[in-house]
Formats: sequence, C-alpha cells, structure tokens
Amino acid sequence: MSTMLLPGRAHTVAPGAGRVVDLGITRMRVLAAGDETTGRAFTLAEFAGAEGPWTVPHLHERMDESFFVLDGGFTFTVGDEEIPAGPGSYVLVPRGTRHLLAAGAAGGRCLVLMVPGGQEDMFFELGELGADSLRDPAVRAAIAARYDSVPV
Repeated sequence: MSTMLLPGRAHTVAPGAGRVVDLGITRMRVLAAGDETTGRAFTLAEFAGAEGPWTVPHLHERMDESFFVLDGGFTFTVGDEEIPAGPGSYVLVPRGTRHLLAAGAAGGRCLVLMVPGGQEDMFFELGELGADSLRDPAVRAAIAARYDSVPV
C-alpha cells in the first residue's frame, strides 16, 4: 500500500519489508514507489535473482535508469557496449538508450533507481501475467506504451 510522503515524516522500509513481486528469474522489492515521492520524482527498488538475462533489450524514452550492484556479477549491455559490473559498481543508462541486464553464474542483487518514478507499476502488471513475462518480448510490447519500456 502506497502513501504520499508527508513533510516532516520519513518514509522507511524495514529489512525484508516492502511490496514484492516475483518476476520469474528475478524478484523486485520496492523501497520507494513513485507515488510515495514528491511529484513521482523517482522509484527505488531492489532486484535479486538468478543467472541469465533479466529482461529483453529495451529503452525508455522518458526515464533514466541507474543500477548499483550489491551482490554477484552482472553484464550490462548499454547501446553496443558490454559493461561487467560487480559489487559496488554503478551504471547509469540515459533515456533513449537500448540496454539489457544479465546476472552472472551466481545470480545477483542490485538497487535500481528509476527517474521519474512509476515504472514499478509495469513490474507488478508483468508479475500477474506469468513467471517469465519480464523476458517475453510480445508481452512487453503489449504493455510498453503504458509504461515507457519499449523492447528493441
């Protein structure tokens, strides 16, 4: 359940708490939903999951997306560049840039900052459509217009 951030009050999420959605290969835990930030300024979520690509190649026309690796190893494909990233690594994907994220052999965990917020709603909808809908280009294409996540 989301609430608007009130002046003078902190928004907190205890360890293991927060709204969670199982997306098959990965799981998302929302730390700050877009509607909990002033003017839907951002969304912050933790993703944790198994080895392999977590999504399809896609881009966002109105959103910048940042990744901070907490555990494991990842390969980020941003445009034509492959970027290996381990714990403590940060990757910023500017809007309009094709990208893909794949976890290494041990899987991984990362924080994802989406600016502006609201993208978490797409993940909740995908979670209702089946365990691997995140990586299904046809499913992604069907809802892309509503969520600024265009498979390419």
